[in-house]
Amino acid sequence: MTEAEVAELAEAAEVRAFWERLGLPGLMDLHVHFLPPPIERAVWREFDNGGELIGREWPIRYRFGADERLALLRAFGVRRFPTLPYAHKPGVAGFLNDWSRTFAAEVPEVLWTATFYPEPEAPSYVEGLARDGVALFKLHSQVGGFHVDDPLLDGVWEVLADSGTPVVAHVGSGPVGTPYTGPEAMTRLLRRFPHLQVLIAHLGAPETADFIALAEQYDGVHLDTSMALAPFFTDPHGGRGELGRDLVPRLGELQHKVVYGSDFPTLPFGYAEQLGWLADLDLGDDWLRDVCWHNAVRLVGEPVPAAEG
Repeated sequence: MTEAEVAELAEAAEVRAFWERLGLPGLMDLHVHFLPPPIERAVWREFDNGGELIGREWPIRYRFGADERLALLRAFGVRRFPTLPYAHKPGVAGFLNDWSRTFAAEVPEVLWTATFYPEPEAPSYVEGLARDGVALFKLHSQVGGFHVDDPLLDGVWEVLADSGTPVVAHVGSGPVGTPYTGPEAMTRLLRRFPHLQVLIAHLGAPETADFIALAEQYDGVHLDTSMALAPFFTDPHGGRGELGRDLVPRLGELQHKVVYGSDFPTLPFGYAEQLGWLADLDLGDDWLRDVCWHNAVRLVGEPVPAAEG
């Protein structure tokens, strides 16, 4: 057994010990990426080069092929996870959505996930996907360079307000802010469509306080924890991120609206570390159980049975 394999086994044991101690059947992780290989390679190059939307050195911890990543998530005991494609320009959403649909059909644990972009045909294809039962949408206003209340998306939001399909939205300014990030556009959107089901990625870091306020105000607004307690989002020098202590009690009050997410595989640290930082908030085991399992089940449904062995 190689040194890397030994390390993976040790980390898997650490992750499993976390959820076993809580009496859970595993983890639900609603922030995981699997992308078509050419696009995945392009995304990873951006991380390697510290591109303008990355802003710093960001070594990818889990730079493995898809089969090995799937095996590792299973070893961790992650029972359900999405693919989270995100369109970065017009005309690519269809390709991403077709690939993601096929991938989800082949991998039982995978949630069928789709994306959209501000383009004239978006309401039509989103309506078809919602009608066919897509579990989750993803958008990334930072990478895509658009406001979530772009007029070309009006028809999309009408469809999603009616269908209740959740949307994972990267709208916070981490790791690098742009004119399209921050709480303003999402605030405008929710005033018009107050019943949307939205998961704010990364707790909306670094504007976490503003996005917590939206979750406190709107029933459908949830927060995913991915990277928000970790390096790079709140510390531009890559040190340990620190959630403002005044925000921790508010997250505790939002126990049923916080959902665990990891951002696997593009993590610069170990998967287990993020779980430890969640526990360090000291919000109690019931809070952790809801965040790591029950809230996601309510949003996207029960997972497939755990594989034997």
